Amino acid sequence: MEKEYKTITRIAGPLLFVRKTEPIGYADLVKIMLPGGETKTGQVLDTSEEIVVVQVFEGTSGIDRETRVKFLGENIKLPVSEEMLGRILSGSGKPIDGGPEIIPEDKLDITGAAINPYARASPEDFIQTGISTIDLMNTLVKGQKLPIFSGSGLPHNEIALQIARQAKVIGKETSFAVIFAAMGITNEEAQRFINDFEQTGALKRSVVFLNLADDPAVERLITPRMALTAAEYLAFEKGMHVLVILTDMSNYCESLREIGAAREEIPGRRGYPGYMYTDLATIYERAGLIKGRKGSITQLPILTRPSDDITHPIPDLTGYITEGQIVLSRELHRKGIYPPIDVLPSLSRLMNLGIGAGKTREDHKQASDQLYANYAEGRDLKGLAAIVGEESLAERDKKLLKFAAEFEDKLVRQGKNENRDIQEGTLKTAWKLLSTLPETELTRISPETRKKYYVKV
Repeated sequence: MEKEYKTITRIAGPLLFVRKTEPIGYADLVKIMLPGGETKTGQVLDTSEEIVVVQVFEGTSGIDRETRVKFLGENIKLPVSEEMLGRILSGSGKPIDGGPEIIPEDKLDITGAAINPYARASPEDFIQTGISTIDLMNTLVKGQKLPIFSGSGLPHNEIALQIARQAKVIGKETSFAVIFAAMGITNEEAQRFINDFEQTGALKRSVVFLNLADDPAVERLITPRMALTAAEYLAFEKGMHVLVILTDMSNYCESLREIGAAREEIPGRRGYPGYMYTDLATIYERAGLIKGRKGSITQLPILTRPSDDITHPIPDLTGYITEGQIVLSRELHRKGIYPPIDVLPSLSRLMNLGIGAGKTREDHKQASDQLYANYAEGRDLKGLAAIVGEESLAERDKKLLKFAAEFEDKLVRQGKNENRDIQEGTLKTAWKLLSTLPETELTRISPETRKKYYVKV
């Protein structure tokens, strides 16, 4: 039987400092019993020769020197089973949808096991999100980690919900699941997520974890790990292809900073802890495929850049660990274009592995490169037109200027419930756009491909 101690020496924010009386393991669970009979749960955050630091999940109010502490000698575990699909859980993995408790097939440690680099398989299968700017220009590949860089007030949550509803692996009969984890969201946003999942039927193949803004900051640190543990179980035990959407990683990092301040750590850049890079890597690196296993985990972390600053530590460190980024643009959002994805700073580093003949279509790469080149030139000409006036531009420049506007209006803009097929929806629209330019302008497309797809207007 575990011993109980009354050795609390100090309380700081969500942390308890307990005098050490026996060897305690890092990340061990702690039961905290208040004098009034209430119990709280905590986790060992740090252990030295004399003091054990415990983070309390339900907040430290009501805890005094009479409070007893019991170290349970085990880590936080998530009860898992296929019954999780279709359920809405709290950030700490407890059902909040009014349904019964989940009867577990297993209980898994939420810290997970890192995938051995030698055992990793190379990502190569295309995931269709139904959003043209992602599918055509910044393709998502099964097993990839591709973050969305957003800003406050931009519709990243709507895009996340649209991807959760529409995403699928095409050309193969596979069981596909979505794990959706929201951190630090308001009650209103949580209600919107729940309604959307229930009304669209997406909930049937999803597991939703919701950590609310008024939930303790400490719980926010375990929410993405809970979600990824559920994903690993469904992917590697049940052979499913799992898309994990994490929103908003900025709220996660703020909690990390809050806990760091309570521990009186020496802060790093902008007050964030120096180990934030390592901490984020323990989340992002849990995506991938394993040789010889059927399932896969693909990650779409979403983060809001404070003041739209792409050099801020959160997007900066995320960019180092992940395989590209999808950038949302405030300028496109002001024009009323949804989804406001700016293809120029966006990038998918694994795109070439997941496209081409037999996967999407043989013209995919060439069409994407040509659109990118012409749109970039057209965007540059906007600045010139603002200075000298559109009338002063050469005929070719006017065509490219018009092309940039058409690109935003026809290819970028689409409905929130519009699910575009890569061949019949997205690539068809791409060739309609390219066919508005003279054939001589299509320098990145081979003569054979031009002959096959170019439509003379």
